[in-house]
Amino acid sequence: MPPSSSNVIPLPSALPREASSYAPETSDISEAIRRAQENLLRQQHPDGHWCGELLVDSTLCSDYVLFMHWLGEVDERLQERCVAHILKRQLPDGGWNIYFGGPSEINACVKAYFALKLSGPSPDLPFMQEARANIMRLGGIPRMNTYSKLYLALLGQFPWQYLPSIPVEMILLPEWAPFNLYRMSSWSRAMLVPLAIINHFKPTRELPEAQQLHELYPVGTEHNNFTLPRDPRFLAWRNFFLRGDHALKLISKLGWRPMRKRALEEAERWMLTRIGEGSDGLAAVFPAMLNAMIALRALGYAKDHPAYAKAMSDFRGLFVDDPEDFRIQPCLSPVWDTSINIIALAESGVPAEHPALQKAAAWLADKEVRVRGDWTVNNPHPEASGWAFEYNNVYYPDTDDTAMVLMGLRLVRPQDAAGVDELFKRAIAWQLSFQCGDGGWAAFDKEVTQHWLEDMPFADHNAILDPTCSDLTARTLELFGYVGFDEKQECVRRAVQYLIDTQEDDGSWYGRWGVNYIYGTWQVLRGLRAINEEMSQDWILRGRDWLESCQNDDGGWGESCASYETPVLKGKGESTASQTAWALMGICACGDLDRPSVQRGLRYLLSTQNNDGAWDEPQITGTGFPRVFYLKYDMYRQNFPLLALATYLNYRSGRGHYPSFYCCSRS
Repeated sequence: MPPSSSNVIPLPSALPREASSYAPETSDISEAIRRAQENLLRQQHPDGHWCGELLVDSTLCSDYVLFMHWLGEVDERLQERCVAHILKRQLPDGGWNIYFGGPSEINACVKAYFALKLSGPSPDLPFMQEARANIMRLGGIPRMNTYSKLYLALLGQFPWQYLPSIPVEMILLPEWAPFNLYRMSSWSRAMLVPLAIINHFKPTRELPEAQQLHELYPVGTEHNNFTLPRDPRFLAWRNFFLRGDHALKLISKLGWRPMRKRALEEAERWMLTRIGEGSDGLAAVFPAMLNAMIALRALGYAKDHPAYAKAMSDFRGLFVDDPEDFRIQPCLSPVWDTSINIIALAESGVPAEHPALQKAAAWLADKEVRVRGDWTVNNPHPEASGWAFEYNNVYYPDTDDTAMVLMGLRLVRPQDAAGVDELFKRAIAWQLSFQCGDGGWAAFDKEVTQHWLEDMPFADHNAILDPTCSDLTARTLELFGYVGFDEKQECVRRAVQYLIDTQEDDGSWYGRWGVNYIYGTWQVLRGLRAINEEMSQDWILRGRDWLESCQNDDGGWGESCASYETPVLKGKGESTASQTAWALMGICACGDLDRPSVQRGLRYLLSTQNNDGAWDEPQITGTGFPRVFYLKYDMYRQNFPLLALATYLNYRSGRGHYPSFYCCSRS
């Protein structure tokens, strides 16, 4: 969606836009930087941090309407606002998508339809008929994933017997067992522990006939056998797990569950511990928090019980009380946003002594996590450190936030924060301890990479593992380069080899935590430059050339979330400010700032900046779970273009990057 002409900074009229050799004036770039800096500084909170909104699809509001009806405690005003949110996002074909410009998606469509039907609209209204027709074109309820079907089962709209068993006894399995709770990703275990409790109680609320979903089953299938399909190969992990699921169901029918009581008690304890002090809800993310509230009520917790009251209060902290468009965020991103904003402001020339940066750095330093959380099961590193994404989430710091925080703090030493050097020592040691056997880094855990687990019946959310990825590995290399690691150190050499091994045939890199190959390729090139890798090597230049091959006619870059489903779409999409910034920084990292691609990209950013210093960007460029859940970071359209413009000017002036006040070689 292009910005309105009244909000665009015009290019100098004497210089033609189409001239690929035109290099924007330094004064024009500096003016754009000034506006972008002022825009960010205006949004800083009084205590020094930033927290941009995370915008997602309609499923969160749909889920909350379903939850209120399951609970039997419907807030009519809140339901009305959720319904307005859902209707505002209905597509012309009657469905709902999970990313801007994407096609209708079956889980989002059924949830939206169900939420609307529960709230009162007649199924005969045109928008309901269109929604229903679209759902049937997509295959109806049988095509939904396991987690979505479970929410239907809670309201009696899908048979529990056809859902995979989630045995609560799994919480008792020892750490040495081939499968245990900590073989799964952190977000999966946070969702599955409460789901295992729910699976035991199966707390179903019966709905009146008028609110049921018979019409969303293809004709003749409503009472079918919905057993999950087997792998055509006889010897396959999926078939093994399905046979195990069948056995678990038989045992459950026989009532022989000798460990169930103990397992339920341990699952309850595990969940309550992570809901308690130091956490803004279970894992501080929407799915786990919602599941935890359902599990607590299933366990008999009253709504005024302190544990449930805290869980609900934390959950309501995700609400965006916009009178024009009520929204629910999947989580909050203050640590991440503050880190990137410090980097963008400092790299663009705001002095480290500036009060805004000092307050931001002190706020970040205070957020260091010193609790030995879930990560300790797979990583025996003795001293806790690291940073989480959210305000308070002590059990789940992650390597991505930790690297970004340290890259920010290296530029701005908090004057009133004692022990900053010690902070760096322990945090860098903590980050280094997460390097996996293949040389790469994952997000929350170490070596959670057993691919056979992806065949488990309840693993169809495409996120059961926490694999190493190129973007996190490269960001860690970037940090290490800035704080004095030598490119000849073994940990660095192993990481570089990992990047060589994960490069695609066309020169690009996959982006796990941002959309997608543009994100991955930018971060790899930036990380390699920071660690002093020779950037004229052929394999590196292939990455640069791939970025250039994706540049749009308007000078920008864009890539749709569709590239996760269809790799042929990699690097293709409407130009966005954030992805243009990433591509520019990736190309600039390879040197030769006079390349036409760089000049055209700069002109794109200059010509699309608004008067308030930001850029418009309706597209989603952040990734939660590829092919399942995406995030629009509202700060990305504001801080990454600023960082790209600053990077260009810094490289142009001969400065590779601002020096760090902390250096490992001197510690």
